[in-house]
Amino acid sequence: MSVSIVFLAFFSMLGLLLLGLPIAVTMALVGMIGGVAVFGWPFLESTGAVVWSVQNENILTAIPLFILLGELMLRSGIADRMYVAMAAWLGRLPGGLVHTNIGCCALFAATSGSSVATAATIGTVALPSLNERKYSMKQALGSLAAGGTLGILIPPSVNMLIYGSLTNNSIGKLFIAGLLPGIALSLLFMFYIGVTNMGEDGKREERVSLRDRIRLSANLIPPAVIFGIVMGSIYAGIATATESAALGVMAALYFAWRSGRLNLAFLQGCFVQTARITGMILLIITAAFVLNLTISLTGVVDDLTAWVTSLGLTPTMLLLVLIVFYLCLGMFMDVLSMQVVTIPITYPIVVALGVDPIWYGVFVVLMCELGMITPPVGMNLFVVQSVRKDGGNIQDVMWGVMPYMLMMLVFALLLMAFPQIALWLPNMMH
Repeated sequence: MSVSIVFLAFFSMLGLLLLGLPIAVTMALVGMIGGVAVFGWPFLESTGAVVWSVQNENILTAIPLFILLGELMLRSGIADRMYVAMAAWLGRLPGGLVHTNIGCCALFAATSGSSVATAATIGTVALPSLNERKYSMKQALGSLAAGGTLGILIPPSVNMLIYGSLTNNSIGKLFIAGLLPGIALSLLFMFYIGVTNMGEDGKREERVSLRDRIRLSANLIPPAVIFGIVMGSIYAGIATATESAALGVMAALYFAWRSGRLNLAFLQGCFVQTARITGMILLIITAAFVLNLTISLTGVVDDLTAWVTSLGLTPTMLLLVLIVFYLCLGMFMDVLSMQVVTIPITYPIVVALGVDPIWYGVFVVLMCELGMITPPVGMNLFVVQSVRKDGGNIQDVMWGVMPYMLMMLVFALLLMAFPQIALWLPNMMH
């Protein structure tokens, strides 16, 4: 009976989402209606305490700080100068500036924590040069959309923060766990680009002298310093995720001041955009906790876990099912919705089967990455399409990301076969 209730509630939420209701409203409605139906009107009194506790959660303080960090990096012009420096080093590889797209996405992801911000920023900087040099738009747009997904895998990551808050896992370990998989996935993307551009038709940029490359490398110092401060302080155990985010913001403010752009208008733009994004995220998280209260009080997750366990599925079989499940969800749900709707249900099940919770956090974020480029409603597809100025069809982006989707599926299987890719660094933390 409890299992039937879970499926009924889940498909009710999907139906409301398809009708156009916001995800926060959908989860709050299902949670409150379900709670009242089971426990009566006194259930609503307990939701007030849940909302209060969520808004006072120390971990969630890191979300606006990391969003602000990305805004400071974006608006201070660091991304533009970073692209020029990366192009000087990677432009001679087969594929030219397409390699630069992936390299810059990976580097910007190491400071922004947002996939959308990464794809939009690097896309805005890269597309004029790619158009001017007559690169294949399918390949260029596909690399930008796929490279942008690295923003939620390479730390710091807002989505890792949300996973940690929903499951009560160490944010520091989650951040560190995403580092090697993020780098490995970036190298896999670049390997594909190099192999497919080996022929005579493959694009390459003109050679830049070693002296000029070294001079331009100074533009890579700000993102490298910020990444070192944020992740170094976490890995060394001298700062929490929230404290490291604050240190990163201070470093970004310094570099914005050095660039000559630090003024009241600059700060106002950064703060207003940060407030907008943070408000949306925290509203969704609050609604998710209201829904989780209903789920936990009714005990349906325990019943669902027992049911799945009784099926005799091995952890590998369950993870393969979840890959298909998330791939289907990604076709019509955004990343944040997928996380807050599915994690409270899937997390207890996979942990009961012996899956490491930190590893599962990397796996879920990787599946969310896949959802961001899955047609027809993958968020990054529309972000990259919105910044192109040639008026082309969005099908260019959709076809361009197909090889990257296959690579991410293969990488998910590699992660299952070799879990130490994600767990080696967290196991070495102090």
